[in-house]
Amino acid sequence: MTVIYREEDGDLGQLASKSIGMIGYGNLGRPIALNLRDSGVAVTVGTRSVESRVLADEDGLIGKTIEEVVKNTDILLMMLPDEVMPTFYLEQVSPHLRRGHMLVFSSAYNLTFRFIEPPPFVDIGLIAPRTLAATVRESYEAGQGFVSFVSVGQDASGNAWPLLLALTKAVGSLRAGAIEVSFERETELDLFMQQAIMPALHHLMTTAANLLLARGYPTEAVFAELYLSGEFSHYFKLAAEQGMLNTLRNTPLTNQYGTYSRLDRFNDLKLERLMEVTLNEIHSGDFSREWAKEFLDGCRRLNNFYKNQESLELWELEQQTIDLFGRETDSGT
Repeated sequence: MTVIYREEDGDLGQLASKSIGMIGYGNLGRPIALNLRDSGVAVTVGTRSVESRVLADEDGLIGKTIEEVVKNTDILLMMLPDEVMPTFYLEQVSPHLRRGHMLVFSSAYNLTFRFIEPPPFVDIGLIAPRTLAATVRESYEAGQGFVSFVSVGQDASGNAWPLLLALTKAVGSLRAGAIEVSFERETELDLFMQQAIMPALHHLMTTAANLLLARGYPTEAVFAELYLSGEFSHYFKLAAEQGMLNTLRNTPLTNQYGTYSRLDRFNDLKLERLMEVTLNEIHSGDFSREWAKEFLDGCRRLNNFYKNQESLELWELEQQTIDLFGRETDSGT
């Protein structure tokens, strides 16, 4: 039976005698650190750059080097990107680990595929938010919390679970519920969403946009109807609160009938097989080896994917529509 932990399962008193270190102060590290701060938990931040240390100081935290933090704290929250974490772990974290240390990861990727193999004398925990990094902070400030996957992969101290649940409470996740899953399942579910659901959704939206534009529908109306209006995202927000079936039942009858009567048209066995192949590649480790090779190659294929996508007229039309709505976009550079 799946275990879901709630507010009453976490005791912040477990952290009273522990010093907390944050390794990394980026997209996820900063929101997590700020949530801990606002829960009354003192955090020392270890960063890769002076700029990040200055930012941590400005946020009311203490910024130091990664090695300084590892040497002087008991619990280490590992918040570096998966791609660079093994190198920093090997060079700046691993040499300074001691008995009594606890490592808490936000992604089980590196442990699942053994890019990181901690020693047997430390505790290993997982708090993996199932939301975007920005929402981690926003939901905490709104008093709502966010769902996480949690797990203990190694309990050397015999007290790993109480410490992990205390941290999960402090970051705000127990308000919404933390689901216990293994490290392997967290990794595979995360990658499956990225490699099966997101490509299918992306293809669905671009195919629909190209068809409607080819048939002469106004550009602005097409992108607004598909996703820029926010109706689509609001639908899934309601589905997260009420369930997909109840959400659909609260839509107009034409929507309900149109969805149910046309559902079988998209019941494609090829799609199911493609998802099976994708999951098998993840489970076997084939994807992790492919991505490791790609990253070492300077992300050459990924950069080609960027160029190919950026050359498509569809995205120029999309940007024109966004500009007409007066919205700002972040290119990610």
